[in-house]
Order: sequence, then C-alpha cells, then structure tokens
Amino acid sequence: MAEDRTIGQLVAQASEDLSALVRYEVALAKAEIKDDVKRGAVASGMFAAAGVLAFLGVITMVITVGYALVGFGLPEWLAFLIVTLGLLLIAGLLGFIGFLQVKKIKPPERAIASTKQTLAAVKGSVRS
Repeated sequence: MAEDRTIGQLVAQASEDLSALVRYEVALAKAEIKDDVKRGAVASGMFAAAGVLAFLGVITMVITVGYALVGFGLPEWLAFLIVTLGLLLIAGLLGFIGFLQVKKIKPPERAIASTKQTLAAVKGSVRS
C-alpha cells in the first residue's frame, strides 16, 4: 500500500510537524506581543519628552518655592532643604507608582496555553 510508511519516514514526518508547530507557536507569541511592544515604544518616547519638560519645570518651580519660603521669613538653607525633601518624597511616590505599573505587565497567555496544548498532544501521541 502507498499509505504504509517506514518508521524512519514517520519519525521524519513527526519531526517536520513538530518543527512547524514550534514555528507557529513562536509566530503567535510574536504577534501577540508586537502591539504591546509598539505601545511601549510610543509610551517611552512620550515619557522621555514629558520627563525633559517636567525636569525644566521642576527646576524653575524649586527655585520659586525656595524663594517663596525665604519671603515668608525662613533662612535660605532651611527653605531649600524643605523643598529638597518635598521633591524626594514626590520622587519616591512616582517610583512606587511606576513599580506598580510594571507589575501589571502580563506574559503572552494565548501563546503559553497553545504551547502547553501542543506539548500535551505531542506527549500523548508519543505514548500511544
């Protein structure tokens, strides 16, 4: 019969099928994270621009607040120490919020589930 194949042919076909499945799983993972990577890149650019502008604004604000405290009668060193401590507090808060945002990033769940199904199917067919 033309359908009867040797063990070598079956192993070669299984190897080709497994290679194709792995390629498809990798393609699925790439497609799944591609949009997230693009959003991350755009967001990074926006954060960089916002950071530069905020840095310039903070410089002038720090000077203004420091001199405003001096205007209220505080010594210059104390006024600028208060401003510095306030900035460090704000920086700590922003860093904590950023850390919480990073923790929300998820792995490519569909690709992982599909890979697990593929591995289970391959293990099942090997045992059969």
